Amino acid sequence: MADRSLLKVEHLTTQFQVPTKGFFTKPLTLTAVNDVSFELAEGRTLGIVGESGCGKSTLGRSILRLLKAQQGRILWQGRSLLDLSDAEMRAARRDMQIIFQDPIASLDPRMTVGDIIAEPLTVFEPKLNRAQRAERVQEIMAAVGLVPEMINRYPHEFSGGQAQRIGIARAVITRPKLIVCDEPVSALDVSIQGQVITLLRKLRKQFGLTLIFISHDLSVVRLISDDVLVLYLGKVVEAGDCATVFDKPAHPYTQALFSAAPIPDPKLARNRQRIRLQGDPPSPLNPPSGCVFSPRCWKATDICRTQMPPTEEVRPRQTAACHHMDR
Repeated sequence: MADRSLLKVEHLTTQFQVPTKGFFTKPLTLTAVNDVSFELAEGRTLGIVGESGCGKSTLGRSILRLLKAQQGRILWQGRSLLDLSDAEMRAARRDMQIIFQDPIASLDPRMTVGDIIAEPLTVFEPKLNRAQRAERVQEIMAAVGLVPEMINRYPHEFSGGQAQRIGIARAVITRPKLIVCDEPVSALDVSIQGQVITLLRKLRKQFGLTLIFISHDLSVVRLISDDVLVLYLGKVVEAGDCATVFDKPAHPYTQALFSAAPIPDPKLARNRQRIRLQGDPPSPLNPPSGCVFSPRCWKATDICRTQMPPTEEVRPRQTAACHHMDR
């Protein structure tokens, strides 16, 4: 997938222990991310899509080591992130930032906007004096569309869209190489979503950013992403070039997911065949044997219910894990 690999994830698995009732019962194991592998090139955007609870945010936070992965490797510019000491990981975080889903909740209400945006500089560039930090903050505020004169205001004085611009400014001010965007527009009005996406695309080009864009909004993912990863119950069911996967989805789950996405053309929307899945996703505490999608798949056969399908190449720059995929 990449000529200049910035990030390589190999067989990553993240689990949580869920306590059960009773003093002598063992806790249950919830596998939120299950054997995920992908590669991300410098300067590209990877969209991660799937239903709520499929492991998208857990995957993003595991990559940044905000959550502990139990198995697998995360190679950052050739170095294993999971082998770094706490001090080495803190230094690496300068180049790895995150934009959160809830813009208001991610900002400290006791701090001014200037202090919030400058906080990464305080941590990673402590030699800067107050005037130098203020200058850098005003520069990045202007770059994200905020009036620099707002530097002494508090988060409650801003709208949701403005608050997310503050979060973006905080993430970008150290000029990181990678930013994980964890559903950054899902809490915003539709009209504001487009403005934030346009801003992210501009900043990506201006600063040479690499993005992991997590979202359940397929139209947004298609607009901003170069590559796409489709998750179901913590597993990658399909991956590849964004245009190829959207135009020719191979996995039944991807086909169903994309058929539910709204399209702006009323004529096309009326004539499009909607694939309606039966039932709810299985519990990750008790996943099905074989293919995790088999209980809801209209193509499922006995082999699907007993054997995990291997990941195979469908066409150049597109892979899927399905016994009955469309080629």
